[in-house]
This record gives sequence, structure tokens and C-alpha cells, in this order.
Amino acid sequence: MQKADKERLIEDLTERLRSADVLLVADYRGLTNSQLASLRVELLNHGARLSVVKNTLTRRAAEAAGADALLALLEGPTAIAFVAADGNPVAVAKALSDTAKQTNILTLRGGVLSGTPISAADIESLAELPPLDVLKAQLVGVIVAPLSQLVAVLNAPLRNLVGLIDARITQLGGAEAVEDVSPAAEVPTGEVAAEEAVADEPVVEAVTETTTEDVAEAVAEPAAEAETETTEA
Repeated sequence: MQKADKERLIEDLTERLRSADVLLVADYRGLTNSQLASLRVELLNHGARLSVVKNTLTRRAAEAAGADALLALLEGPTAIAFVAADGNPVAVAKALSDTAKQTNILTLRGGVLSGTPISAADIESLAELPPLDVLKAQLVGVIVAPLSQLVAVLNAPLRNLVGLIDARITQLGGAEAVEDVSPAAEVPTGEVAAEEAVADEPVVEAVTETTTEDVAEAVAEPAAEAETETTEA
């Protein structure tokens, strides 16, 4: 390979390392060209590109891209799966894991996830996760559930307050109704009229008695005067 070709390859690798969200590394030693081609097609369908490049060139590209976590994995024949931002890392990890189990040749070595080194065991764990759509749905559920609980907690005091207010209004309304009815029940109209009639009767009798006595005295006084005049004569 000419020097200019190597430089172009390093630039291409550097750009892919910078743009990839996930890097998965495997030892491909022993795989046939047909098996590698089949694996490349499968990974491409999941948004990943599988590359087999000399470690010396990959090392220079990793240093240029700042992907230092990748350097420790560049030992022996190396195949790197570059998973793009819109790719499916779970499906890519599953494809590599399945190929390793089916061929007993491909060996998972490790990788880099968002700048953090991961092991071969981490790749296996990633491969066992549910599909990406299911993960998204589960994530939404995890986010929504606490929000629903928070809304319920926030609404509970309001509901309790409304209930207390309604109960208090009902209680006050009942008391007013009793107060409105009680005076009429304690003092019926008929009894009041009777009491007023009874209260008026002594006044009438007193007036009547006084008038009679006054008349008697008025009659008696002239008679007494007449008797006095007769005696003197």
C-alpha cells in the first residue's frame, strides 16, 4: 500500500472513530472471506460497518481521534464494528455474539461505549437486551410512572381539601336548617296567639272593674251630700 493510500485510510478511520457512538472489537482469525462478507451485510442492516484494518494504521487513527480507550484492544487480527449514531448497538452486539457461538472462531474482545471501555462480557450483556423499540417503550414507562405518581400525590391534598370544604358546607347548611325550623317548633303560632289573648284579658277586667267602682263612688257621693243637708235642716 502506497503512503498516500495509507494516509487516506487513516483519515477515513479517524472520521469513523469520531462519528461512531459504539465500537465493538473482535478477533476474526480463522473466519473465511464468505463468513466475513455475510457478517458485514448483517451489521450494515443494523447501522454498523465492519472493518478489518492493520493495527498500526488503526492505532494512528485512534490517537488522532482521541479514542484512547480503543488502543488496548488492538492486539492480533482485529475486526471493528463501527456503530453509527442512528444504528442499533443491541442488534450489532447480538449479531457478533451469535456469530461467535455458531462458528466457535470469532472471539469478542471488548469495545468502547460512548468513550467508556467495555469488556467482552459487557458485549454479551448488551446482546441479551430486548430490541431497541422495547427498550424505548420501557424507558418511557419508567419516566411516566413517577410523573403519574407525582401528579396523584399533588392532587391528593386538593381532593382532600375539596372534600373537607364540601363536608363543612353540608354541616353548616344542616345547622342553618335546624335553626330556621326550631323557633317555629318551640313557639307555635296558636300558642303565641293564646298567650297574647290571656295577657290582654286582665287589662280588660281591670278597666271594667275600675269603671264600675268609679261609677259607684260617683253615685254614692251625691247621696251622701243629700243626707247631710237633710240632717242639718
